[in-house]
Amino acid sequence: MRRVAPLGLRTRLIAAFLLVAAISAVTTATLTYQQARTAVLKQSQDTAVSTLRDQVETVPLDLPLDQAQLQRIVTDLGKKGKPNPWNVFGEYGTLRASSTSAPTSTVVSEELRRQVTAHPHAAFQRVTDPAGRPYLAVGMAAVWLPHDVREPTGLVLFATMPLTTEGNTVEAMVEAAKRGAVPGLAIAVVPALLAARSVLRPVRDMRRAAQSMGRGRLDTRIEVRGSDELAGLARTFNETAGALEQSVSELREAEARARRFAADVSHELRTPLAGMLAVTEVLDEEAERLDPDTAAALRLVSAETGKLAVLVEDLMEISRFDARAAELNLDDVDVAEAVHKTLERRHWLDERVVTDLPSQVRARLDPRRFDVVLANLVGNALRHGGAPVRVGVRAEVRPGGPRLLIEVADSGPGIAPEVLPHIFDRFFKADAARTRSAGSGLGLAITLENVRLHGGTLSAANGGAGGAVFTLDMPLEADA
Repeated sequence: MRRVAPLGLRTRLIAAFLLVAAISAVTTATLTYQQARTAVLKQSQDTAVSTLRDQVETVPLDLPLDQAQLQRIVTDLGKKGKPNPWNVFGEYGTLRASSTSAPTSTVVSEELRRQVTAHPHAAFQRVTDPAGRPYLAVGMAAVWLPHDVREPTGLVLFATMPLTTEGNTVEAMVEAAKRGAVPGLAIAVVPALLAARSVLRPVRDMRRAAQSMGRGRLDTRIEVRGSDELAGLARTFNETAGALEQSVSELREAEARARRFAADVSHELRTPLAGMLAVTEVLDEEAERLDPDTAAALRLVSAETGKLAVLVEDLMEISRFDARAAELNLDDVDVAEAVHKTLERRHWLDERVVTDLPSQVRARLDPRRFDVVLANLVGNALRHGGAPVRVGVRAEVRPGGPRLLIEVADSGPGIAPEVLPHIFDRFFKADAARTRSAGSGLGLAITLENVRLHGGTLSAANGGAGGAVFTLDMPLEADA
């Protein structure tokens, strides 16, 4: 099922604003309609009840009534309907009469008759006839007043009045409310847009500021407007950005000092180390002529001097990467031949290293740096993995261009899962017991930097059959 893209914040704000406006308009219109309808109908029924009461009280009665007299009464009353024309029905004992052709009305209910009996002054109901038309039915018992005492006469009169006019008035009010709601909602879009703009402006400013900081401009700040929650958020962002800028500045200064120190120390150590290496080489030649204890001490000094020389060279190399001073000297290279030369220089052309080197794979790369990369990977596999080490080369065509893939796999126990994330970290050694091994702890870090300089990637994993596998993936045509 295709997912629907979420609505933007502006759309949601405007929708929420219009929803509130619509609910308010509907609620107001409903309450207004109810109040107006009640007022219109109440005015009509009050007028009708009052008119009928006044007219009934003035009707001359000659009791007991006969049919002719009852008909005359209802006919006279039927002509005096107010506020609308009405039909009058009279009931006196078993006698029935009306101002219409029908002797009784279909809108006069038994409930209304019971109310008239219980409340002789007057009773009314709003009802609908079988056709669904609204009517007001009013019932009233005629009384006579001897000596100011109300006594029933037995005559009950009912007036039925159509409420068509009042219904039309109410319908017109509803239609007016509907017509007014649409322009009202359209007008409400304007304040909705203004409200959304006032809310989204600081959000957009904050997004741009965050993007700017993400690009490295830590001096980015947001203009604070007003004193609401968004202004408070902007102030907090500025304070956080200021603290971050200060922290990053201090870290950069500390890192620069550390790099400068490492570069300076490495540079200063190269000259005395060169002399020490020359002397140890001469002493190594004379070791066989010395007593065993002196010879062992001499060989130890020579070995440690060699380790120190390797460490200094690695520090010099890594400091050039940190200072972004490392450069590529690209050349068109036969990859199989370059791999063979690297293994030959280190005397690894024996059963310890197995190669799969297809011919006619050429790449644009820096031969010296490629030699460092391959030597570090194979040497690391031989020292910390196990022979035989397999070196495979292949080329792949991908949408982004042709790629060179080199795999170096050993036959050792593999890399522990907790070690894998740190395998390319500087000075990282998986085994604390190997802190005095021949490696400087910078070999894989330098290898990774050289691969990145070529625009490639280097990954480490464990093979399916055991052993560690390092995969180099870089373009065949590197950018100069």
